[in-house]
Amino acid sequence: MELAVVGAGHVGAVCAACLAAVGHRVRVLDVDAERIALLRAGRAPFFEPGIGELVERGRSGGLLSFHVDPAEAVPGASLVFLCVNTDNGPDGSVNLSPVESAVQTVARFADDGSVLVNRSTAPVGTAQYIRSLVEELRGGSLHVAVNPEFLAEGTAVHDFLEPDRILIGAWDKTAIALLADTYAPIVERRLPSDLRAMLANGHRRTGNVPFLVTDPASAELAKYAANSLLAVRVSFINEIAGIAEELGADITKVARAVGLDSRIGPHFLRAGIGWGGSCFPKDIVALQGIAETRGLSARMLRAAHEVNTDQRTWTTRQLQTHFKTLFGRRVGLLGLSFKPGTDDLRNAPALEIASQLALANVQVRAFDPAVKTLPPGFEDTIDLLGDAESLARGADALILVTEWPEFADLDLSKLGGLMRTPLLLDGRNFFDPDTVRSAGFSYVGVGRAQDVAGPVLRIPEPEPSGDEILVGIAQQGS
Repeated sequence: MELAVVGAGHVGAVCAACLAAVGHRVRVLDVDAERIALLRAGRAPFFEPGIGELVERGRSGGLLSFHVDPAEAVPGASLVFLCVNTDNGPDGSVNLSPVESAVQTVARFADDGSVLVNRSTAPVGTAQYIRSLVEELRGGSLHVAVNPEFLAEGTAVHDFLEPDRILIGAWDKTAIALLADTYAPIVERRLPSDLRAMLANGHRRTGNVPFLVTDPASAELAKYAANSLLAVRVSFINEIAGIAEELGADITKVARAVGLDSRIGPHFLRAGIGWGGSCFPKDIVALQGIAETRGLSARMLRAAHEVNTDQRTWTTRQLQTHFKTLFGRRVGLLGLSFKPGTDDLRNAPALEIASQLALANVQVRAFDPAVKTLPPGFEDTIDLLGDAESLARGADALILVTEWPEFADLDLSKLGGLMRTPLLLDGRNFFDPDTVRSAGFSYVGVGRAQDVAGPVLRIPEPEPSGDEILVGIAQQGS
């Protein structure tokens, strides 16, 4: 099938490369000539496992091409996927101007009867708005549908080719039928053998992928609801982690006990320094705004966002507990990206932590396996280094910010020997506390009690009159 994708960012490039990998002819359109040049050279403009391989495969096989001219990209496509950025404004409202611009371009060049499919995250009612624009520009000769993306950065290729579900919001059978044909190789799990080999490390499912068809409004709301629920779960366990710290409990054990309940499950119950990225912060604020502009309360969404904001201060509070003053201290951040498997720094907790520490006159250094450049404005705040040993040399503390798997192989004893003060703040509860302490570090995790064996009861010694009675049960566990 002939397809077009408007937008060569994370969502668009993954969508195009994966659809080409299952046999479709896909043309990608973007206004960023530099980005298009990279893709034409077979290079992905961002870090994402597997995407570079798929781009080169599609390009060399003649199934994937990249364009800046809509006259080359759009005509002849049965479906045109909109994958453009929809950032939030200062008030939390979603900026739909990129969607409007894309619709105008597609309406000018698309064939009659083709389907305009919005994969950009946008408020409920956007599909109806797109439909009205199309009717105004083309007299209704194009179909409109919604196909929300549920991709997680770091696993986006796997998520596209092995999804939990495919969600379609449409008004007419033509759009549904074309989308069903497009996704058939994925729904029926008829992937080429080399793609199956690429996905071998992921969890493979059996049976057809659920292909869910709803009205457009329900599909649009489902996208916001899914991301918001995940964010709420993370904020919930972080709030419980704060309680655990006060009560001497270990949040990792609490979360495991809770997650084994089949009604709850273990996912997104890992305490840490909070969520970031391009989706959770944007979507939860947008959904809150959508509700409140209609006179509805969004108390749970607001509370989740507030908990997450407060969680970003955990590292500064812990450092202030361990040091009398932070002035002139050297702190190394292990990881900068908002999660492992990506170089995305949008709303990354590390950047906010670095800003807080810089305000306290802390010298902030960082090492991340994927991040090679700092965003504008952080060049004077963070000293970006090339390895963990350079990060540890002369440092007063290390902070695990991003749980990159390769950090599990760090020689902690060696790193501790390079530091001025061997203190490790584990912002993701990534390390085993006993292992870190045996390497000579002082270890602090999020919601992890210093003495995980249980409280110690000490009976005071009696007054020295007569026989001394020494009663100790300090070594008894509970």
